[in-house]
Amino acid sequence: MDIKRALIIASHPDDDILGCGGIMSKYKNKIKFKVIFIAEGSTCRFNEPDCIEAKNEIIKRNGYGIKALEYLDIFEYKFYNLPCGRLDQVPQIDINKIIEHEIKEFSADTIFTHSNCDSNKDHHKVYDATIIATRPGSGVKRVISYEVLSSSEWGFDKSFNPNLFVSLSEEDISNKCNALSCYLSEIKEFPYPRSKEGVKTLAKYRGMQSANIYAESFRLVRELI
Repeated sequence: MDIKRALIIASHPDDDILGCGGIMSKYKNKIKFKVIFIAEGSTCRFNEPDCIEAKNEIIKRNGYGIKALEYLDIFEYKFYNLPCGRLDQVPQIDINKIIEHEIKEFSADTIFTHSNCDSNKDHHKVYDATIIATRPGSGVKRVISYEVLSSSEWGFDKSFNPNLFVSLSEEDISNKCNALSCYLSEIKEFPYPRSKEGVKTLAKYRGMQSANIYAESFRLVRELI
């Protein structure tokens, strides 16, 4: 891949591993990765998002995120902890500016972001902000969207349609699953999508589509050649 510095933009901790855990495993020694998390991913489950239990869950989930990334030898990351499930209440320009700042600070040539097909509305908000922040003149060479199990495949009216595939080894899949298993509160048993078997099943399916045993799939949004 002709990528030197890749910024992975995730709505919530675990989206990064679900969407890009395989390529982080495969290219960690060839590509410089940084991951930013726009929202915190936990308080939407509480009736009172400002209660102490909700705040403790944010801390816990961020800890899972750090452990997962460092398992993959990724040590550059940042948590913005905007309110989970309520990014539609955050001014669009605030999210745009976060992404613009990170692009400039990290000198990213490639951006990985959410798909606009996902059922999760936070993902849509982040996708829209990414498109604005990476407009021509931003210095970004390519914008790539990734799929997230339990969201991309549940956008039934508009499904994720990949046009870019990255072959993965058995070790890459194992690393991705092991990193995901750091999220103790998020992983469930198969047939729930966010399970080890769910991740491996999708990787096999994308591999079959691209004449590989395993693959991660993406959609190239735009590229400057």
